[in-house]
Amino acid sequence: MQDPTLLERTDTKLLDKYANVLKALAHPIRMAIVDLLHQKEGMTVTQIYEKLRLEQAVASHHLGILRDKGVLEHYRVGKHTYYYLEKQNMLNIIRLVEQSA
Repeated sequence: MQDPTLLERTDTKLLDKYANVLKALAHPIRMAIVDLLHQKEGMTVTQIYEKLRLEQAVASHHLGILRDKGVLEHYRVGKHTYYYLEKQNMLNIIRLVEQSA
């Protein structure tokens, strides 16, 4: 038996979750953050904003969105918070978009 297509699914909460993850990824800064964390897992907000040349508040805002949607997770070591990709395959979504553009 084949898995149902998205249109055949009746679980609208699950479909909303999928859509929200895609919306979270659909921003240039957030795509850059995902790409960066794919290259070097476990970076602090300071390392991220310095590497991407962003304001600290901007980086924190986008990290919060990605964390809220389950794309990123974090852990603390002392006073530092390290971010990493919750699901390494999130980068595959960005790569598919790159290939089709």
